[in-house]
Amino acid sequence: MCGENQSSASEFLLLGLFWKPQQQQILFVLFLSMYLATVLGNLLIILAISTDSRLHTPMYFFLSSLSFVDVCFSSTTVSRMLVNHIIGSQTISFSGCLTQMYIFIVFIVMDNFLLAVMAYDRFVAVCYPLHYTSKMTHQLCALLVTGSWGIANVNALLHTLLMAQLSFSADNRIPHFFCDLAAVLKLSCSDTHLNEMVILTVGGLIMTIPLICILVSYVCITSAVLRVPSAKGKWKAFSTCGSHLAVVSLFYGTVIAVYFSPSSSHSAEKDTITTIMYTVVTPMLNPFIYSLRNKDMKAALRKLIRK
Repeated sequence: MCGENQSSASEFLLLGLFWKPQQQQILFVLFLSMYLATVLGNLLIILAISTDSRLHTPMYFFLSSLSFVDVCFSSTTVSRMLVNHIIGSQTISFSGCLTQMYIFIVFIVMDNFLLAVMAYDRFVAVCYPLHYTSKMTHQLCALLVTGSWGIANVNALLHTLLMAQLSFSADNRIPHFFCDLAAVLKLSCSDTHLNEMVILTVGGLIMTIPLICILVSYVCITSAVLRVPSAKGKWKAFSTCGSHLAVVSLFYGTVIAVYFSPSSSHSAEKDTITTIMYTVVTPMLNPFIYSLRNKDMKAALRKLIRK
């Protein structure tokens, strides 16, 4: 039975990352620097793509969308943690927690879908280069991104509404730096079987189907590249996919470590550190991965900086 019902659960306590007092200032400066690098790097990518007409192609349209999502994704969690540290407060209201949860789910699903869409784009470019322009039309690109936003919002709304129906006990401490779905669910004293089933089925499908699409795309890409006679042609084909593959490995590797590893290996501190990888580190590294391996992107960035 609940000691206090849902209506009395007016706020939660985010325990955050600053476990020891001597670590607080160092971690604050570290995460502030990483957050600023994430925002600056991704905004530069968006500006470079929007101002250079040579980059107005499907690949860079999807890349700019990913950069926008990464800025919002990181801001949803890290900025709140930094503000809480500055004002010396760890509390977040019940409605604020649900809102943060909703936004977080939207952006993590968008990251997931955009990586799959970018894999499809590379598949068409490598396997059907002569038909690339006719297949990857502006209408299709807009439809893929708009459809991803729609599914991401419906999925987030479903999880948030189910969470809003639960009751919570007096223990309102969340061992995390944001309102993570799994962490908040553990605090409920209601029957959470429906929530867990939806996370397992709907959430599982939304994460695994794009991953399967990415893997199938790269199997086809690898098969097509191996048929290229020249070594230079093979290298050129693989280089166009290398940056995307690096980002995919970073994102899914950390997500799988948190949500699909055996429960016996989980601990609050370990899960929090692993979550930092895909909420903070991956969005920060994406601009560097894409710009350092792409001559057109580097040229556009140099042109933008000179302006």
